[in-house]
Amino acid sequence: MNYHTFEPCKNLSTLVKCYWTLENLKEDNPQRQTIVPDGCMEMIFHYGDLYRQYIADGSSIIQPRCFVFGQLTKALQIEPTGKTGIFSVRFYPDGFLPFATIAIKEMENKAVPLEKLFDKDGLTIEQAILNASSTAERISHIETFLLSRLESVEAIDKIIKSTIETIVTANGKLAIDELSKLNNINRRQLERKFSAVVGLSPKQLSKTIRLQTTLKMLINKKFTSLTGLAYEGEYYDQAHFIRDFKEFTGLTPKEFYGNNFKMSSLFYGAD
Repeated sequence: MNYHTFEPCKNLSTLVKCYWTLENLKEDNPQRQTIVPDGCMEMIFHYGDLYRQYIADGSSIIQPRCFVFGQLTKALQIEPTGKTGIFSVRFYPDGFLPFATIAIKEMENKAVPLEKLFDKDGLTIEQAILNASSTAERISHIETFLLSRLESVEAIDKIIKSTIETIVTANGKLAIDELSKLNNINRRQLERKFSAVVGLSPKQLSKTIRLQTTLKMLINKKFTSLTGLAYEGEYYDQAHFIRDFKEFTGLTPKEFYGNNFKMSSLFYGAD
């Protein structure tokens, strides 16, 4: 797989974490891949063949060609149907809010078509991205689109942004009550604001970031044993670590590492 990331312009740098592209030739025997929650929403453009998305009951659907995927609270199982060509905008946990036209929480675990979010403007940016001949051209189109819809970065709640930064810096290891005290806000207020801005609770984001930190160690082989991984992640014990891991990936650490980390190793591997 050919995976590349690109930085956004300065005016979008507090909202957009990066742009990324993924290209791959058609596989003779395509396999399901596991995408693990990372606390970031994505705006996806399939300029290649579409992807199949598996549902909890074992059935599957074909993803839209262009969409925004809301916050993941569980692993996403996908599979290419042909030749891969993806351009994506990865937002920071609070980054999509200024562009949202429906409640962030309503988008949880869903691929929402751009037309539903942005009406005719959604179709216009779809065609511009799909017809572009280079990544540079796609980035130019999407930045023009996002900046045209951005009224003010100041609309982002400073307390929420500060709390997110604290969670990330602490690798998700701080208790919610401690986060509330550090940011001088009542726990219930913090949870309510988080749900509206991020689409997750502070606890959900903390667990996600904590697991991501551990997952990077797993993928990059920076561990000696599962017990060591649990210790580094400051989980209560190995059982707690495995329970949290399975909650977000649907698999035990051994199962994930053995069979399902091909795509995740691109997104969550070495920086």
